[in-house]
Amino acid sequence: MKELVITSGKGGTGKTSVAASFAALARGAVIADCDVDAADLHLVLSPEVRRREEFSGGEIASVRADSCTGCGRCVEVCRFDAVSLERQATDVDGEPDADGASAGSRAPGGAGSSGRATISPLACEGCGVCAHVCPEGAIDLRVAVNGEWFVSDTRCGALVHARLGIAQGNSGKLVTLVRKEARRIAEARGADFILVDGAPGIGCPVIASLTGADLALAVTEPTLSGLHDLRRVVEVARRLRVPAAVCVSKWDLSLESAHAIEEWCHEEGVPVVGLIPYDGAVTAAQIAGLSVVEYSDGGAASAVRDLWTRVSGMLES
Repeated sequence: MKELVITSGKGGTGKTSVAASFAALARGAVIADCDVDAADLHLVLSPEVRRREEFSGGEIASVRADSCTGCGRCVEVCRFDAVSLERQATDVDGEPDADGASAGSRAPGGAGSSGRATISPLACEGCGVCAHVCPEGAIDLRVAVNGEWFVSDTRCGALVHARLGIAQGNSGKLVTLVRKEARRIAEARGADFILVDGAPGIGCPVIASLTGADLALAVTEPTLSGLHDLRRVVEVARRLRVPAAVCVSKWDLSLESAHAIEEWCHEEGVPVVGLIPYDGAVTAAQIAGLSVVEYSDGGAASAVRDLWTRVSGMLES
């Protein structure tokens, strides 16, 4: 069983379009969408979810209001500006004013203010420093639900995919979970391939997508930024000791830039295994909810079929 990761140095290169076409061509493969921050492979594969699980990748802090004295120590130590004090105006007996006036609006003369700490769940990183320094022990750490992951059936095979919550972190952990579940299913079914639609860039989800894979296919585009980011993602693959190959998408939009990419790959010993021309059928296929190889027999579809032949041959050799 071989694992192929389709990746890219930047978004918008056509990575997911290639991954969807490979899924259609490699019938029976197990597919993993590891672009969990902006998952969209499901838009083409139309999955039918048969298993749904919550993903908890960390902790989040919360304040017990009845124990908080409003000392502000948690506000001082929070590096993420997640903690704030809600001030209440008090009368001379230390009781909150009935009219709810703020301390800043009170006239001087014996009145003061008291407060209670509140923690924003969107800003909290779950580091636990606030709980550690709280003199009253009024802050608790609880398991945070950061998103969901799914196992689905598609017309192209089993799909393991996920959705990270708004402003949630730990995407690397979620990618690792998705890949492990895809491998478990592939082993149980005796699948020949695991196809991974990896995250773009070079951050934690990319490292989690690539580690231990058999081959990385880097999809780039013929632009200066495409070449710049291709260099970075190939270097990440090298550091992880994952062989890399390159595909240039929409190569005919800039022959000069495409040639520069091919020259760099030649100098670095990275094989260029595919040149996909610009083709309006790619967009039309996406609108129809299909991969381009299912939708068309045109230039892009033909190039992607040839690309799969070369890549699958590399995996089998």
